[in-house]
Amino acid sequence: MSVYPDKLPIVPFARPVRGSVTLPGSKSITNRALILAALGTKEVTLTGALFSRDTRIMVAALVKLGFKVVTDEKALTIRIEGRGGEIPVREARIEVGNAGTAARFLTAFVCLRPDGIYHFDGDEAMRRRPIGALLAALASQGARASDSRFPFTLRTAGLPGGAVQLDASESSQLLSALLMVAPHARSPLDVQLTGPTVSRPFVEMTSRMVAQFAAQPTEYAIEGDATAASYFAELAVVTHGAVEVRGLNLSADALQGDIEFYRLLAARGLIRSHHGSVAGSLSRQGLIANFNDFSDTFLSLAALAPLLDGPTKIAGIAHTRKQETDRVAGMARELLKLGQHVIETEDALEIHPRPLVPGIEIETYHDHRFAMSFGILGCHDLHGDGRPWLTIKDPACCTKTFPAFFDLLESLRTGSVD
Repeated sequence: MSVYPDKLPIVPFARPVRGSVTLPGSKSITNRALILAALGTKEVTLTGALFSRDTRIMVAALVKLGFKVVTDEKALTIRIEGRGGEIPVREARIEVGNAGTAARFLTAFVCLRPDGIYHFDGDEAMRRRPIGALLAALASQGARASDSRFPFTLRTAGLPGGAVQLDASESSQLLSALLMVAPHARSPLDVQLTGPTVSRPFVEMTSRMVAQFAAQPTEYAIEGDATAASYFAELAVVTHGAVEVRGLNLSADALQGDIEFYRLLAARGLIRSHHGSVAGSLSRQGLIANFNDFSDTFLSLAALAPLLDGPTKIAGIAHTRKQETDRVAGMARELLKLGQHVIETEDALEIHPRPLVPGIEIETYHDHRFAMSFGILGCHDLHGDGRPWLTIKDPACCTKTFPAFFDLLESLRTGSVD
């Protein structure tokens, strides 16, 4: 992987994209699988695992907690020894960076220890992200946190079970965290929701994976990242080309709800998708859609919207204001800089295409999805002569989930991949 500069000018594609890419493993699945494997009673090998900032944070935390974890980045495998719900180390400092899955999952995970003391902290952005509702739910199980946000010290008392009330309206990860540890409570843990839950497909992913690991597998294959696949669907539209996306599970039994992005673009005529290959279509109509169930991909459509014919309205995204950054406000700001007419509400963005303004530096807010979605927009040959017209600030933030993204994009541009 290249070392990226602080500011990366994007070189446009002078011709339609042609080639194939192999997706990295899903971050959402990898980090759930790490927790579930650690909760099991056997040694499990994860294949096709993602190695990125977020998954390295999870691995490092499990090692600090006393778990034996062996990684092989070249082979994309992680081997972890399950301890049957035991947390070996009584006291530890756990750094979660800005990894939401690590932050929420580990907070519930360590509560299985009846006498633990765990000091949690994260990046500045993590200190603004939701965790209080999960800590409140765990308090009903006897856990005591020194604060309702990061940093905090958590004193654990095991999970006696019984009814637990949870407000998961700000993040589905809060509910997923409890679902993964529930089978290891001393008596059945009954999670009662006090409000709506966003991103329901991620909760379904968790429930299905809990059932899969209950069968005690010794090997578990990680699906390719469906959210990452959205960028290559976007690229096919931007460049009027075609990409074979390897590792994407589009079948009915796929774990990842973000494959709905593919289905949406295909249904609206923006792409043609067949057996993992995606091609840009002649249709360029803007669209209206609710992204609540697959909101990680809304930035891909928002960045594409300036190239569409007519307005695009993206709804169901209020909860993304409390993710790596306020994604709704950030996307509105960057599109306005690019000359677009944007109507922002609490839960939606409406984007009316206007001529793109060249020479813009895109602020990424330390958020990988800003870097990648706008990186694809920069592949549009605005001047018609291959001159860069858009620059991505802090491109290295994409190491959170897709470390090789810009290298792979350049390989597609130059035709040096199959």
